[in-house]
Amino acid sequence: MPKSINGSVQLSVADARLTLTGRLDIGVVGRLDPHAILAQGQGQGVSVLDIAGLSQIDTAGAWFLLDLERRIATRGGSIAIEGASAVQAQLIERVRANLAPDDIPPPPRKSPVDHLEEFGRKTASAGRKSVELISFLGQTVATIAGIVVHPKRLRLTSLVHHCQEVGLNAVPIVALMAFLIGVVLAFQGSAQLRQFGAEVFVVDLIAISILRELGILLTAIIVAGRSGSAFTAAIGSMKMREEIDAMRTLGLDPVTILVVPRVLALMIMLPALGLIADVSGLVGGALMSWIELGVSPAVFQSRLVSNTDVWHFGVGMIKAPFFALIIGIIGCYEGMMVGGDAESLGRMTSTSVVLSIFMVIVMDALFSIFFAVVGV
Repeated sequence: MPKSINGSVQLSVADARLTLTGRLDIGVVGRLDPHAILAQGQGQGVSVLDIAGLSQIDTAGAWFLLDLERRIATRGGSIAIEGASAVQAQLIERVRANLAPDDIPPPPRKSPVDHLEEFGRKTASAGRKSVELISFLGQTVATIAGIVVHPKRLRLTSLVHHCQEVGLNAVPIVALMAFLIGVVLAFQGSAQLRQFGAEVFVVDLIAISILRELGILLTAIIVAGRSGSAFTAAIGSMKMREEIDAMRTLGLDPVTILVVPRVLALMIMLPALGLIADVSGLVGGALMSWIELGVSPAVFQSRLVSNTDVWHFGVGMIKAPFFALIIGIIGCYEGMMVGGDAESLGRMTSTSVVLSIFMVIVMDALFSIFFAVVGV
């Protein structure tokens, strides 16, 4: 006698045949228990699954039947699906053809030659990208030179807007970051210098570290993550919507309209942000030195002025425009490379941030070597 296993499908077992009747679709499959069906069928030696009584079956139902067949085969048995109409049989075979294989072979192990080939491909790709970036840099510099000759080409409104986005809106996070870095330097420096009775030298530690390196470097890293990614996302979105192609169709230069204002805004505002970071870092260091070591603000200021060369500040400010140029060029270039899908936009935005930060650190290392060689 048929046993109802769901409101829409009934099951009966007789003469080694497991018979399903009713409707087997996605609304029913989710409420079926294959383990209970298998237990009932295998308990009576079922070898045939009769679906002639199924009035309706969809891809979910076909998958359920094939899943029963697979489960029985896994347990060492076998079952044949019979009674399907021509349409049902075609659907079952189509689903069977698209099922994932039970045993997915492991990927072949790469030989040393394969690793060498992969390294060569990545090296060649990095070389091509480097050439493209240098070409894009040259195009941007040439466009800026043309604007210097013909100032009317400068998009002043766009420049002011990006100065606000890149500079003014970034002041709180940059100031807070630098203040906390100054606090950490003073706290850790005092803990080490106290062992030698040289607590007063914490002023020199803070001043040189922040003015020469950390102030502008960490500011550039924050700007790369904040503004560089924004450049890539904005230009990439326009590329996806084919707005850049429309500009070229109208005879407008995307580099002049989109790239130059962003790069110039960064080159103008990053030194200002670096100055704010330096001041905030010194304030944080002075505050922690006062709390931890008893170095009063007056003593801190006196030692800062007398023992800190102005070139420490100058070195940091010299780096700022170069860092800004790197961040702006990479951010805009990656935006121009975005394809027609959202996945490309996300990938290029991530690449922009990582590459910008990496190149900023590399440039900072080169500057450090250069200034060490020239004795500054």
